[in-house]
Amino acid sequence: MVSVDHAVPGVKGSPGGLRRDVGLIGLMWASVGSIIGSGWLYGAKNAVMMAGPAAIISWVIGAVAIVLLALVHAELGGMFPVAGGTARYPHYAFGGLAGMSFGWFAWLQAATVAPIEVEAMIGYAGHWDFAKGFLHQKDSTLTTSGLIVAVFLMAVFVAVNFLGVKVLAHTNSAATWWKIAVPLAAIFVVAVGNFHPGNFTSEGFAPLGAKGVLSAISTSGIIFALLGFEQAIQLAGESRNPKRDLPRATLGSVAIGAIIYVLLQVVFIAALPHSTFAHGWADLKFPGIDGPWAGLATLVGLGWLSVVLYLDAVVSPGGTGLIYTTATSRVSFGLSKNGYAPKLFEKVDARGVPWFGLILSFVTGVLCFLPFPSWQKLVGFITSASVLMYAGAPLAYGVFTDRLPNHERPYRLPGGRLISPLSFVVANLVIYWATWDVLWRLGVAIVLGYVLLGGYALYAKSKDLPDAPRMDFRAAQWLPVYLLGMGVISWQGGFGGRGNIPLWWDILAITVFSLVIYHWARAVASRPEEIQRSIDEVVVVDVPAH
Repeated sequence: MVSVDHAVPGVKGSPGGLRRDVGLIGLMWASVGSIIGSGWLYGAKNAVMMAGPAAIISWVIGAVAIVLLALVHAELGGMFPVAGGTARYPHYAFGGLAGMSFGWFAWLQAATVAPIEVEAMIGYAGHWDFAKGFLHQKDSTLTTSGLIVAVFLMAVFVAVNFLGVKVLAHTNSAATWWKIAVPLAAIFVVAVGNFHPGNFTSEGFAPLGAKGVLSAISTSGIIFALLGFEQAIQLAGESRNPKRDLPRATLGSVAIGAIIYVLLQVVFIAALPHSTFAHGWADLKFPGIDGPWAGLATLVGLGWLSVVLYLDAVVSPGGTGLIYTTATSRVSFGLSKNGYAPKLFEKVDARGVPWFGLILSFVTGVLCFLPFPSWQKLVGFITSASVLMYAGAPLAYGVFTDRLPNHERPYRLPGGRLISPLSFVVANLVIYWATWDVLWRLGVAIVLGYVLLGGYALYAKSKDLPDAPRMDFRAAQWLPVYLLGMGVISWQGGFGGRGNIPLWWDILAITVFSLVIYHWARAVASRPEEIQRSIDEVVVVDVPAH
């Protein structure tokens, strides 16, 4: 899903700047290779089980949500072409407390991807007899033997990272073509001779109504599948023409991904034998066959295609898991560089590998298998963590519009003053739809982050360490209200909560609450001179050679 070989921009005092030699195709392929990942292996099946054929609408809504967030990131990426910009914009706009918070959200996002990829690998490996005992057939959760295998695969990711996997840290053209070619082949080959229009209505188009359509966006893997557009933003510092190429690459990659995923969903629904969903879409079954797309290929007599899909189901998630294991250690490296974590995270071995960050990524990955044993629950967690991280960008956008009106903007978003708050509302709706069952666990992870990073920040301040972060509580006063408010609405809402807020009223509540937070954050944000100081101080996160 992601290339982590981020560029590091030069700043005053550094010997040189970036070579701006990445063109439109390089930016586009970085994002497309991130979007077309393991999500396509399960997304279509999970979505149709939750929403029926109306899952197509879920994909469209998810694509619109991602486009809105991508538009905001396109302008911010041009303004601040820095490595890891997604987690950096809130620091510039709101100071150290917000920077620490969104840095932690970014770390959560990176740390939970490798376990998700392991789940995908194990799920598809169930095709072979030796792996059939790794998952409980009833709910696809890990058995004891499956947990052992999952831990082993996480250990392999870490071990290979210690050996150096530079080639896996690049989203190269060949890998991206493979990722695009396999799902396109599945769409074309399966659709020929196996397209049954009656499948869209025979058991109801939207059996669970609007709630099923909305729930599917966050918890079935739709948003998870579409994530990755920000890789073009991460490479902004190397773009030859960011004004022209950043918006094209960002929006183009989302368009390519959305078209492929919608087609996958349409073909998946149309090609299914009626016997597999005769008892309703929620009871969709593949008797004796593991892996939705490979299983479908086998059901319709395309055994050779299932072999290709089973191969892709190991290669693609495996490569992504390796890369995100690297990403996790680099995010923790960056948190340490910014003064939010101990210097131990900056220690590297002879190959330039941040060894302590890798060990922590392994431990975190293993822990993820315990409260979130199934792929779908892990997807709900990563979706929430990711969108929570992205939600900081619209807030920062509003601040920069007010505080830095004359700052150079290689790309200026048309209608940005309207799109920015709208994208913040949409981000919070996606978080809310992830369900209370996922969000309370995310809340525990957030509290843990404040204990760990906040505790270290207090220690650094008490010892007067030179890199101790400045916690600007005034500029981030809205943040605890925002996090607690989202939790309360989810707890009382109808998506896994107590159901005290009816459907549509809950959407109204999220909308109003989001707009209040948005304007509050703009009103108390850092002053222009403080923003500039933050930009000058932490504009570089040194990435260890790898």
